[in-house]
Amino acid sequence: MDTLSLKLRGMSCASCANNIEEAIRSVPGVSNCNVNFGVEQATIQYDPKRTNLETIQAAIDAAGYSSYSLQEQEMITGEDDAEKTAREAELRTLTRKLVVGAILSTLIVLGSISAMTGLNLPWIQTLWLDNPWVQLVLTTPVLFWCGADFFKNAWKAFKRHTATMDTLVAIGTGAAYFYSLLATVFPGFFTAAGLMPDVYYEAAAVITTLILLGRLFENRAKGQTSEAIRKLIGLQARDARVIRNGQEIDVPIQEVQIGDVILVRPGEKIPVDGEVVEGASNVDEAMVTGESLPVKKQPGDEVIGATINKTGSFKFRATRVGKDTFLSQIVKMVQQAQGSKAPIQRLADQVTGWFVPAVIAIAIASFVIWFNVMGNFTLALITTVGVLIIACPCALGLATPTSVMVGTGKGAENGILIKGAESLELAHRIQTIVLDKTGTLTQGKPTVTDFVTVNGTANSNELKLLQLATSVERNSEHPLAEAVVRYAQSQQVELTEAKQFEAIAGSGVQGIVSNHLVQIGTQRWMEELGINTRTLQERKASLEAAGKTAILIAVDGQIQGLMGIADALKPSSVAVVRTLQKLGLEVVMLTGDNRKTAEAIASEVGIRRVFAEVRPDQKASQVQALQAEGKIVAMVGDGINDAPALAQANVGIAIGTGTDVAIAASDITLISGDLQGIITAIQLSRATIRNIRQNLFFAFIYNVAGIPIAAGVLFPIFGWLLNPIIAGGAMAFSSVSVVTNALRLRNFHPKTI
Repeated sequence: MDTLSLKLRGMSCASCANNIEEAIRSVPGVSNCNVNFGVEQATIQYDPKRTNLETIQAAIDAAGYSSYSLQEQEMITGEDDAEKTAREAELRTLTRKLVVGAILSTLIVLGSISAMTGLNLPWIQTLWLDNPWVQLVLTTPVLFWCGADFFKNAWKAFKRHTATMDTLVAIGTGAAYFYSLLATVFPGFFTAAGLMPDVYYEAAAVITTLILLGRLFENRAKGQTSEAIRKLIGLQARDARVIRNGQEIDVPIQEVQIGDVILVRPGEKIPVDGEVVEGASNVDEAMVTGESLPVKKQPGDEVIGATINKTGSFKFRATRVGKDTFLSQIVKMVQQAQGSKAPIQRLADQVTGWFVPAVIAIAIASFVIWFNVMGNFTLALITTVGVLIIACPCALGLATPTSVMVGTGKGAENGILIKGAESLELAHRIQTIVLDKTGTLTQGKPTVTDFVTVNGTANSNELKLLQLATSVERNSEHPLAEAVVRYAQSQQVELTEAKQFEAIAGSGVQGIVSNHLVQIGTQRWMEELGINTRTLQERKASLEAAGKTAILIAVDGQIQGLMGIADALKPSSVAVVRTLQKLGLEVVMLTGDNRKTAEAIASEVGIRRVFAEVRPDQKASQVQALQAEGKIVAMVGDGINDAPALAQANVGIAIGTGTDVAIAASDITLISGDLQGIITAIQLSRATIRNIRQNLFFAFIYNVAGIPIAAGVLFPIFGWLLNPIIAGGAMAFSSVSVVTNALRLRNFHPKTI
């Protein structure tokens, strides 16, 4: 299955999003479709053997909407930004129509003052503004030019046998206009029927203008919800100083190729990702990783595009360019998250599915009651128009996606990548957090602190054993193996080739060196191999009591020594664990280490529940066991062996400094590797869900209260509320208020520990 992202045009409410989803899902080969009204984006999963982009776009066009593909390069470089261009063009058109509508509507309202208030204003009569024919001339361009899209979209929806917000507006304003038109052209007919030939041009014109005003404010506010994406794109450099044929030349960032050697001077942005080959410096990575302190860079170290070189000059070789750079991947992930739907939005989608038809039914019922029962045609018309206008479901459609957009954007600003709205929502419900030890609670840079042989220390046997063990370990990528290799290098031990190397997950490694079978690993594995370790048990126990990991070394089936390896805790580990517990969360440590070492580390950080001696293939089972207790579980890890557990957890949180596999399996990535990000993610999730609930409350309450008022329930007390103009203003205000409330999330600041 392939995934396709399309930007949509022509949507006016959440009902439009539902219509587009149905149209796309009807295309053979489409397995899933998610249309987000707030970001006007469709995310589609489809079988490329059965359908393609053109077929899907044709289905969208047939449904009465337009679309264009979100090209990766376009999203990343910001060049030829079709979305920005289209939004600016739409805003210009809206502004132009709003200005014309406001001027003409003002004249029409002035002409209606005498009829509405009974005041005699000679200057209005002099200008003929109270003449129905003049008002007809002024109203027609407002309705059919300024508000043309309402009628076009309503007609498209009618042909598809559906109804949208535009349907409500078109019927409401159209009813007021055409009734007034008939009263203007055939006043005698109304008089003969016992009706006053009143006109309501001001209602049709002002409602159209107010809705345009609301849509303008709404579009501008929705544009601000994408501010995080624009900030991220704006971080990248525009040019790179590339060394080619011994010459330094400045080229646009788009022309940088993998393998190019690039010179970076103090104060300049690093243009693309790469590896330092010459020179050294300190680099400010705060804008990408959230790490506040500059990071030392020297030959062999990786550098990230868009970070800032602080002190020295250096050269680096480009390893990732264009859409493959770290920053580009962040942009892509944030865009995907902003286009996803949160589960809480399903309620709003279900409501809007039947909302418009229900409103039309209420409007008809209101007309019938006021006209047939009460015998009041004027009130029947006013209430019908008011119900149609005030009940637009725009606010419901905007309540969730706008908050999600701002929330995921704030996450990116704080070095937290949230892959989808579902993860953002679920994070606030976490009950148990499982923390991997190595690389998560600890720094992931273990160091050999003790080396003990059965024959004592400071002899040739010790160096020989170290040579044998390290010759095997250097073939492993495990952090403990790297610690052994670094220790051997410090002892200037010469290594030899290991044959038949084999790594046994969660147990150890083995290989043949100089015709000797060398096995290095855990106590449990040694017992499984039938190797007697009794001579080193006392020393092993003392190391583990000190919180060190003890690995045993056997040669040709006989125990020969052990190493004590310590991995220092991250400076923030203790405070993070304490804060998580204060938030009411159960904190669990999961590790492959032996129980004594694991409990010593857990005691140091304040964790009470420990799963120790867990093999990589058992980590997911441990998470599943916690879920079986009825808990919402988050797993935090950084290694390849954590990937299954990250995928099993309700929310998988990867340390960004870890492996690509772990990051790919996670729902949330902490770019900097700082555990503070866990707390920030939970706080952000809680703030976002609180904001969504506020929006949904406002939207529901608005419609629950607005529809009965517009239908005339409070007419005996507040008759003035029946004015359709008030309904139009209230409808416009509801959408703007929801988006404005969502934008308050931009003021979110994490509480640091």
